[in-house]
Amino acid sequence: MSLNASAVELTDGLKTLGEVWDATRAVWTDGVAQEFEERFWQPLVAQTNDAVGAMDRLSTLLAQVRRDCT
Repeated sequence: MSLNASAVELTDGLKTLGEVWDATRAVWTDGVAQEFEERFWQPLVAQTNDAVGAMDRLSTLLAQVRRDCT
């Protein structure tokens, strides 16, 4: 599996999880839900986006290395 395919899969998984979280958050409205969102959900989104960005940059770099080495 390529880095690009993996990044797409990770993005799609986060989107699916986000849809489930939105549905859950609509009915889970207490302080614990807010704490969960702040401590776990928001960092997960940020870290996932960072990882996908890094994967994209690495994919570009690897493509350049392949071109340079052929």
